Amino acid sequence: MAEPLFKRLVLLGVGLIGSSVARIAMERGDIAGEVVANARTQATLDRVMELGIAHRVELDPAEAVKGADCVMFCAPVGAFAALAEAVAPYLEPGCIVTDVGSTKQSVIRDIAPLLPAAVHFVPAHPMAGTEYSGPDSGFTTLFQGRWTLIVPLPGSDAAANEKIAELWRRCGSMIEVMEPAHHDRVVAIVSHLPHLLAFTICGTADDLEDESRQQVLRFAASGFRDFTRIAASDPAMWRDIFLNNREALLEMLARFMEDAQAMARAVRWGDPAYIEESIKRGRKIRRSLIELKQA
Repeated sequence: MAEPLFKRLVLLGVGLIGSSVARIAMERGDIAGEVVANARTQATLDRVMELGIAHRVELDPAEAVKGADCVMFCAPVGAFAALAEAVAPYLEPGCIVTDVGSTKQSVIRDIAPLLPAAVHFVPAHPMAGTEYSGPDSGFTTLFQGRWTLIVPLPGSDAAANEKIAELWRRCGSMIEVMEPAHHDRVVAIVSHLPHLLAFTICGTADDLEDESRQQVLRFAASGFRDFTRIAASDPAMWRDIFLNNREALLEMLARFMEDAQAMARAVRWGDPAYIEESIKRGRKIRRSLIELKQA
């Protein structure tokens, strides 16, 4: 078997992404010699040990990162600044710090200034997920055939960037390098806006008078069911994402509102050509996703 990439990989957070990385690292053996998990509660850490997805658990993040050559932030992005402050004094020189956050400008803002000069920082974002959370939600094939976006800092260490890219390749990911502001705009349209719409549509349904709401739930068509699956996602994680990608999300929401108004006008004034063209564009995007094996 290949030499492990890291001697000690520390996961700060063991939700869907963290626990999936932990499972893969434990199963493969060539990602880390030792996997250490940290979480906010002892109950979560007890469950991690029951599941056998880490060699060791630590409730104190400062204790967890001691002696690590890779530390991966897997908590909600709103917790990153406090976590970075807690662990920064205990990071070994040469350690690589990385993350899995869905926003990148805020993560760089919150983590980079706190890190010692001898520590490398490689922001990353695996574009994979489900609506489930917690250590039980992870699985070893989560990243298979999915993209992980590496967002290196200017002047960063090329070898550190490549090690994190290789970690994600061993997890099954394809790799793309992206600039932070561009990353945040791309994920605002492909991920953050769809979640915002799903939460809002389910809220609208919940606000209906009781009899209507019961019928909505009883006769839910596949379109509404798809929205409810997305809307079942972790509230703390998505609250933090929306607030930390505020500008890009609001820009994409404004664009969507303009397009929705145009569609509403077409429906109101009976413009079949506009309606049909909009539907065709949607079908075209779906076909493209299928061809790219991302559907």
